[in-house]
Amino acid sequence: MTMLDHLKKAYKGKKVFLTGHTGFKGAWLLKIFNMLGADVMGYALAPEKRENLYNLIHGDKLCKSVIADLRDSEKLIESMISFQPDFVFHLAAQPLVRLSYQIPADTFAINAIGTAHLLDGVRSLTTPCSAVLITTDKVYHNNEWVYPYRENDRLGGFDPYSASKACTELVIDSYRNSFFNPQEIKVHQKGIAVGRAGNVIGGGDWALDRLMPDIARAIGHDQQIIIRNPQAVRPWQHVLEPLAGYLLLGLNLSQHPEKYGHAYNFGPDSSDALTVKQMVKLAIDEWGKGKYEFIESKVNPHEAGLLMLDISKAISELGYKPITNANDAIKLTIEWYKCYFTGNIDIDIFTELQIKKFFDFP
Repeated sequence: MTMLDHLKKAYKGKKVFLTGHTGFKGAWLLKIFNMLGADVMGYALAPEKRENLYNLIHGDKLCKSVIADLRDSEKLIESMISFQPDFVFHLAAQPLVRLSYQIPADTFAINAIGTAHLLDGVRSLTTPCSAVLITTDKVYHNNEWVYPYRENDRLGGFDPYSASKACTELVIDSYRNSFFNPQEIKVHQKGIAVGRAGNVIGGGDWALDRLMPDIARAIGHDQQIIIRNPQAVRPWQHVLEPLAGYLLLGLNLSQHPEKYGHAYNFGPDSSDALTVKQMVKLAIDEWGKGKYEFIESKVNPHEAGLLMLDISKAISELGYKPITNANDAIKLTIEWYKCYFTGNIDIDIFTELQIKKFFDFP
């Protein structure tokens, strides 16, 4: 059986509670679940009024959408109980490092306490459920070394976003030990696992202060690209890569929750990394136009210079294997944005075509 066959078997006709469905990664995952034949309830804040992927793919037609805040525990738990999902995929978060410096307390409340509310919802379910909770590569205490981080390395966080996600993992671990202990799986019938990934690029990301959206907006509007930290190294990956990993994790967790109920890294090979400057140049070459300028500012908040993940655990235990490299990721992403700005193909159709090609849909 192919990976697609396994995913269809796991998710077709199943109820999936997806938080963050109106966001960048969430909208891609919503589209995939629809193509796999899953029944989805989404829970998230309203999509951004500016450009957003959720509206471009007509997300309201793909799921039952609940527009609410993770901090509204009553609404969140009520929604989960009414739906009684087979799977929970938790992507909702305050995901921006630079914004976390402006709203640190809200970032901790949304990411850590919001996840506790979600897990209270899982506790309230009366049917078996597999929950895949998404954090980030930035949960690790970053020593800025070349060594790729493994799942059992020390957690930490310099900025409020990274620290909030490390706190989130402590919340998850506490709930797993206290309420979803793998040794008592026959009693609670819940599997809890964590997916860690970062430096994700792909079409439909319109977030502020992210490199690829900044590049796309600048080139699309014939403006100069402004970059910071040109020598920062990132292992870039296309959005479909970690989403495939999350789906494989959910599949395995549903079959053997006692075996797969822990954390997994998802990303490219550690040797497949580019500096910000290299990435910008490749994006310009792929688009066929564009210019950039590096503006140094002494007031920029701290951001990691180097952070890579060891994905050997996901490869050996889940059968995960990256399909694309950094160059492919940039090519796929720029193709999407060029399609959006030119309007040559309906962007919903183009998004589906990229998914079909990646997962080998017929």
